[in-house]
Amino acid sequence: MSELILGIETSCDETAAAVILDGCRILSNVVASQAEMHAKFGGVFPEVASREHVLKIIPVIDEAMNAAQVSWNDLRAIAVTHGPGLAGSLLVGVNAAKGIALGKSLPLLGTNHLEGHIYANWLDAGLPYVRPEMENVFPLVALIASGGHSSLVLMRGHGEYMELGHTIDDAAGEAFDKIARLLHLGYPGGPAIQRAAEQGDASAFKLPRAQTKRAYDFSFSGLKTAVLNLTKKLDAENLPVNDIAASAQQAIVDMLVEKTHLAVEEYDAKYVLLAGGVAANKLLRQEMSARASRPVIFPPPKLCVDNGAMIAAAAFRHYRAGQSSAWDLDVVPNLKLA
Repeated sequence: MSELILGIETSCDETAAAVILDGCRILSNVVASQAEMHAKFGGVFPEVASREHVLKIIPVIDEAMNAAQVSWNDLRAIAVTHGPGLAGSLLVGVNAAKGIALGKSLPLLGTNHLEGHIYANWLDAGLPYVRPEMENVFPLVALIASGGHSSLVLMRGHGEYMELGHTIDDAAGEAFDKIARLLHLGYPGGPAIQRAAEQGDASAFKLPRAQTKRAYDFSFSGLKTAVLNLTKKLDAENLPVNDIAASAQQAIVDMLVEKTHLAVEEYDAKYVLLAGGVAANKLLRQEMSARASRPVIFPPPKLCVDNGAMIAAAAFRHYRAGQSSAWDLDVVPNLKLA
């Protein structure tokens, strides 16, 4: 029997909802982004984000249901991100999901945002990317890289996660944002850096690739400081923005690819999965595919950013296992991937 799940995502600055069939087929996927609103702050302003979620959450859910052409009676469960993320933003989505689930007598599935990013790779977006549609894909190594997270995770099966390493300071996406701010390229930083880098020379400046005590941890704060010092040293009126952007992007990608490749070799992984907003970076996709010794799988760019489809996809496995959340489900801003 086909099973429909409504997924709700409000962990940061996207208000999103989607209806997913059997954990993989997208019937609707609506995302209301606040990027333009937060651009003047150079990053996400938490209080502004949570207030905007309050305004957008019901219209976004209604649009997702209408676009999917389904009724509430067709749904089997309501899935919602309850962490990690910004507490105020998460509360909006969780409270909306609770109200709907209680009112419609549907199971509630509190879902980990990071798990959602991983399961974006199981969604059918109708694009000619290789997909892990068969179950014989484990063990695999997943690189989760976004504005708030940079982690390497070993998966030995569905729902079986072992964190190999994480960022000890800035996340990769955060580094993109901060460097873009230094270069006056705007927000969000990842796409802005990528556009500038396309016109630049990645070998123009030798920027640091941080070494960490633990093999699979990441560190990007030193790179940010190096770019800051470089901009102070160079002529501000003739700053080679494109070359700096290209050099910084190359440094970030090198660190992500090198550590992922080491993990793949050590754990004899069958696949590499890319997940999170930074997974949309063209250079990262190209370099990982060229340098990794295993097939590399990544979602289309529109599924790399925060969205409700990935939350419903991740929740589907838990629903099939008979799991659900209690009505006292709370937000966990620092929720780990168990």
